[in-house]
Amino acid sequence: MQPLPDLSIRQLEYLVAVAEEPTWAVAAERVGVSASALSQGLAELERRVGVALFDRDGRRRLVRPSAAPVVAHARQVLALTHDLAGWADRVRTGRSGALRLGMIDAAAVVHLPDQLRRFRTGHPDVDLRLRVAPSAELLDLLVAGELDLVVCVDPPTPVGGIDTAPLLTEDLAVYAPPGHPTGPPTTWGPWVLFPAGSHTRALVVDELRQLGAPIDVVAESHQPDVLREMVQLGVGWTVLPTSQAEHGDRPLHRRRKLTSRRLVLATRSGSVHDPAADELAASLAARRGLT
Repeated sequence: MQPLPDLSIRQLEYLVAVAEEPTWAVAAERVGVSASALSQGLAELERRVGVALFDRDGRRRLVRPSAAPVVAHARQVLALTHDLAGWADRVRTGRSGALRLGMIDAAAVVHLPDQLRRFRTGHPDVDLRLRVAPSAELLDLLVAGELDLVVCVDPPTPVGGIDTAPLLTEDLAVYAPPGHPTGPPTTWGPWVLFPAGSHTRALVVDELRQLGAPIDVVAESHQPDVLREMVQLGVGWTVLPTSQAEHGDRPLHRRRKLTSRRLVLATRSGSVHDPAADELAASLAARRGLT
């Protein structure tokens, strides 16, 4: 068996910093070392891995695209190491600490607010920190170790280092501006949709293409309320979760169901378990079902 390279956590931290920051000087400041110490540490990492990790662009050094697996491994190791350090601190001090939860807006506002309220009430010693953002951003933060649990749209392809469990499924429907005549899909649009790159946008565009609807996107927003208002103003058609499009004083009128999306609970693979995180995950999973 080939011996494992003797890599240090510090070297992996250096690599992630230079991969994420615009310059090596900023990366060095982020990890609290001089630029020369950063350079020496990365040269030693490259030597121990045995694969070239950087290209030169004039006087600059850039992480090679082929080094992406090493960067991904570094991020995962750092995240799991932070989990271990947090667990050790909780055991040593007896404190519950912070629990960092990420959710898409529909999960936080529509589907799971009661579970969050009950958890906060039942665990006043836990510092529950909630971040609401699009699915792809939340998964990136989970991989990086900046979140502990995430509720998001099921990613179209598996994410390395992440486990997912289904929570619930919700309908996505087509909505037209008020007074717009009913017609076949070939007459639908223009569209106001979630931004390109979002998991829901990919689902929606795929279904619209299968129906033969033209994909003319004139505006984008991550905020369902913004998309609703654009439809009310006549800017364009949209596709939204029915739970968010048909509530409130000015609900949109559904033209037809288009498809559905699955929300999942995402966690880091192999992470040291935090009892509070496990209890919150169980509470959220109890909501499992079909909307």
